[in-house]
Amino acid sequence: MPLPDFTVADFDFELPPELIAQHPAPERSASRLLDGRAATPVDRAFRELPALLQPGDLMVFNDTRVIKARLYGEKETGGAVEMLVERVLPGHEVLAHLRASKSPKAGSRLRLAQAFEAQVLGRGGPDGSLFHLRFPADPLALLQQHGHVPLPPYIQHADDATDERRYQTVFAERPGAVAAPTAALHFDEALLAELQQRGIGQARVTLHVGAGTFQPVRVTRIAEHRMHSEWYEVGDAAVQAIEATRAAGGRIVAVGTTALRALESAARGGRLQPRRGETDIFITPGFAFRVVDALLTNFHLPRSTLMMLVSAFAGHAHVMALYRHAIEARYRFFSYGDAMLLRRAP
Repeated sequence: MPLPDFTVADFDFELPPELIAQHPAPERSASRLLDGRAATPVDRAFRELPALLQPGDLMVFNDTRVIKARLYGEKETGGAVEMLVERVLPGHEVLAHLRASKSPKAGSRLRLAQAFEAQVLGRGGPDGSLFHLRFPADPLALLQQHGHVPLPPYIQHADDATDERRYQTVFAERPGAVAAPTAALHFDEALLAELQQRGIGQARVTLHVGAGTFQPVRVTRIAEHRMHSEWYEVGDAAVQAIEATRAAGGRIVAVGTTALRALESAARGGRLQPRRGETDIFITPGFAFRVVDALLTNFHLPRSTLMMLVSAFAGHAHVMALYRHAIEARYRFFSYGDAMLLRRAP
């Protein structure tokens, strides 16, 4: 039977603005959890998660670390500029989004954070939409010292000390993301310890989340959308843990869409293998999942590629019904919002 020809409108919904979480819950694990594994949704607390899993299951987390990727400065002409570093390259170079009244030219210099200058080398990125720049020293060190937490566009306050702590997972290790793997923000050390005590395994992969995760889909037919690219790595340890879990009859639970994308990217050749590099995997209804059995995820933007991914995983009609329930039950949406647990549709 041919797959339905979905349009972006099939993934739309009306969200009351007041349901967009502007701040995190008082404690990481104090969020709500919508249990969407069965036909009828169940409203739960996130702290119930360990009891919903089975000993022998394996949770796979994304250990990326959000960098303080946003910088403010000015051009040589004095005009204001806002920079969002998308990718750190060798040789003190970066690829970045720039917002200015007029785009800076190659060869010009930007004064950033009233602290250092960066040289504009030209345009870059797969489609030429980014700017290629050279910093005077290690970009990660300069960003850590002078940058701002790159909060998503729907969060309306300036970043502060709370965001620096909470827009980061407790196990963040490898710097490179400009957006948080938000499903993992709900985990604190106590919850991770409880999972371990219950015999639920943990593995780590890396996917450096890019700003493209917030970009709208600008085509009508989703098959025509060009997915952004992100760097990922699935190492030997994760592959071995997954194989051992499978052999023992356990399930693979991806914590967030980024962990899922990394795992399914590493299995694109037909079976899961250690892999690292770029992925532009675009998961839509009809996708053949090879690795992940269950997905823990936050609530996503309407008409987004992540809505398409979760619909592919759990079924389009089911996911849309869950979102209607979440809105009626006043769940909190997006990065600082609540979570949902899904199982893979047969």
